Amino acid sequence: MTTDERVHIRYIVHDVGAAIAFYSGTFGFEVLTDATPAFADVVRGNLRLLLSGPLSSAGRALPDGSVPTPGGWNRLHFVVEDLASEIERLRDLGVEFRSPMVRGPGGSQIVLDDPSGNPIELFEPVQR
Repeated sequence: MTTDERVHIRYIVHDVGAAIAFYSGTFGFEVLTDATPAFADVVRGNLRLLLSGPLSSAGRALPDGSVPTPGGWNRLHFVVEDLASEIERLRDLGVEFRSPMVRGPGGSQIVLDDPSGNPIELFEPVQR
């Protein structure tokens, strides 16, 4: 295994172009590779997000016939300094949230979806 300081996450998406626009325009990711409509990868800091569309190798049916699909509850987790301001910024961009902001002992969070339904959590830790 190689040592790589970058974290790599693959998301299955319906539309690679829409995913590129969302992650670059909404969260400031930079495009590394654009092989639309099959695949793209975007980076933000040490995070490399692989966006695999239905035409990518990762989107192919498995031997049992099941097809990878977007969504679920595993998610990107972004720590933010001011959750309320970030929610307002994203609402101004037309982003919709799965639920209202939730407060817990460790901080506050909210979950939104990318254009394919993959969840993203924004989290503001409690200031100690």
